[in-house]
Amino acid sequence: MPPSSDIATQPVEVLPDYLSRTYSWAYLDPRTVPWLDRSPVVSAILWGNAARLMRWAVAQFVPGETVLQAACVYGGFSPMLARRVGEQGRLTVLDVAPIQVDNVRRKLVGLPQAEARVADLTRRQDACFDAACCFFLLHEVPARERRLIVANLLAAVRPGGRVVFVDYHRASAWHPLRPLMGLVFRWLEPFARSLLDTPIESLAEAASDFEWRKQTCFGGLYQLVVATRRQVSE
Repeated sequence: MPPSSDIATQPVEVLPDYLSRTYSWAYLDPRTVPWLDRSPVVSAILWGNAARLMRWAVAQFVPGETVLQAACVYGGFSPMLARRVGEQGRLTVLDVAPIQVDNVRRKLVGLPQAEARVADLTRRQDACFDAACCFFLLHEVPARERRLIVANLLAAVRPGGRVVFVDYHRASAWHPLRPLMGLVFRWLEPFARSLLDTPIESLAEAASDFEWRKQTCFGGLYQLVVATRRQVSE
């Protein structure tokens, strides 16, 4: 098994205000976490696209890589990603909420190549990874924190490394779910609307050091963006 990453566990004395105020019911309540972590619930939230989106993201990684996962994800995403990197790779999951770290650790039992730690992704991480993954996190954080997270993920990968973002996107005008998603974003995801029309590459000053590739699916409702750090010139 590869050695553990050099990231030291960062104690989080106070959870971010936006998380406690807006998403306590979804991510911090021990009564709802087990229910929301069920695969049928995750699939329903993503309109039946959860498995497809997870495969879409995981396919961007290569066995043997060291990968940083930004924030825990409900469903089977983390075990799937851990199996993708394999026993010769390493998966490090970082999340600011201890309850979420405890929850994902239970799902990673039997996968020694994976670990989960409490850390604030708005702070720069010390370790360097082959790649990083940000799966449906950016729409859940305010604009300021979103910029910090994107910048820190880009800084965490070595030359030639990749950062993979999967998140919501502005659906096509004809999309039958567009009006309903507008209500969802208004009442349940108050930070999401500021992401829909904002290219992820515009969120980081270091964007020019990367090559950017973007795809959308399900009528434009979801996006996959891959940022690849350019190799250092000799």
